Amino acid sequence: MALSLLGLPAQAQTAPAAPQGETLIPLDSRPATSTLPAQMAGLLGGSVHLPPATLLGDATRGADAAALIAWLASQPKDGPLIVALDALAYGGLVQSRSSRDSVETVMARLQAVRDWGAASGQPVYAFIVLPRQPDAVDRARNLEVARRMILWASEGVFRELHVTWDDALPGSPSPAEGAELAKTAPANVLVYPGADEVLGSLLARALSPQPATLAVEYSQPAKADAVIRYEGIPLTSSVSLHAAAAGWQVLPTVPEPVRTPFGGEGSRPAAPADLTLYVYNGGDPRGAALRVSGLLRQRGAVAVADVDQVNSGNVRAWADLYTLRRPQDLASLAAWGTPGNNLGTVLAHAKLALSGAPAAAQDALLAREYANDVVYSSHLRARLRALMPDAKLPGSDAPALLRTLAQPYFPLEFKSSYTLESATLPWNRSFEAALLVQISESGK
Repeated sequence: MALSLLGLPAQAQTAPAAPQGETLIPLDSRPATSTLPAQMAGLLGGSVHLPPATLLGDATRGADAAALIAWLASQPKDGPLIVALDALAYGGLVQSRSSRDSVETVMARLQAVRDWGAASGQPVYAFIVLPRQPDAVDRARNLEVARRMILWASEGVFRELHVTWDDALPGSPSPAEGAELAKTAPANVLVYPGADEVLGSLLARALSPQPATLAVEYSQPAKADAVIRYEGIPLTSSVSLHAAAAGWQVLPTVPEPVRTPFGGEGSRPAAPADLTLYVYNGGDPRGAALRVSGLLRQRGAVAVADVDQVNSGNVRAWADLYTLRRPQDLASLAAWGTPGNNLGTVLAHAKLALSGAPAAAQDALLAREYANDVVYSSHLRARLRALMPDAKLPGSDAPALLRTLAQPYFPLEFKSSYTLESATLPWNRSFEAALLVQISESGK
């Protein structure tokens, strides 16, 4: 099989479309919901119009709807709008749970999105979230707004609308609400579990619309049908839904013997696939690393979603992959959040990567993902909390401490050598950090 510079099958790639601009309105200002999708959008060139973080909501302050609407009106209308409707409707994901605004107030804010599409002639890709239980103070209001957005979709306001549910623990009404909404939803509406990663899925639909096929393999196939945390559905169902959300067609698989003492039970697609998604859902981490390495040799394009733990990757699996120098050969990787966060991110990034992303941009994004998903989430967060609990973070020198803790993990050796440019805690809490990596002088 012929391989490109990215290690992706040549027949899976298409020449990138002429660069265009795309306007993003993220869910809030967290790195995973704002700067990560913006970097994904930039893979294919063109301009990315992203609001400054000060206009977006955080843990304690919602977005200023009027300022965000004014910002949107001032942007060039040179490409699609990809928008998290909760940012305009309520001020962000956190505020979508706590807001007591009426349906009419919320709809008045969302009118700006409808007006933008009508005035620009550009397609609008949007999503709205059914909030988690028990945090939502006005669940009926959120559900009614979602119903009205589905009506807008049927009227052609949106090229695509994704209605997703957030953090569905046992007893959450969200999966049932979603299923009810899906019964009457038009074809341009998808309903599935998700939140933080959905902007990336919509980016893949908007910027990489060509059909692509996906083979899926699990590190523990016998456990793949188990219901997973925060989704309320089996892992296999979540994979299928997130694949469809990013524009993948999942191929059926047949068993395949794995000739390695650590490899576990493997599978192969019934037909050649553009991408193999390896889902690490537990088991032998060394065997998983060896299997991923083997898949890269055998099939070319491989993405890895680590879903065994929530908000942390498997340290041993990623250490072995790094020793084998395999993370830099992947189409994408994710280990930062819930299973749905990781699946959505990895599938969206891979879809864009297979659409002709330049090798340098792809390598930089992989290094960013590794630094934040593996170095921070799997190693540094717990160490930072042990040395400085969240209650002591405001006004502290926590970023300097974080940088000191992170420094031994750099430089990262991918296709280029990456040094740590900065380490910050954007929401002034340890749950998320922003490790910014840059190509080192010696690697230029």
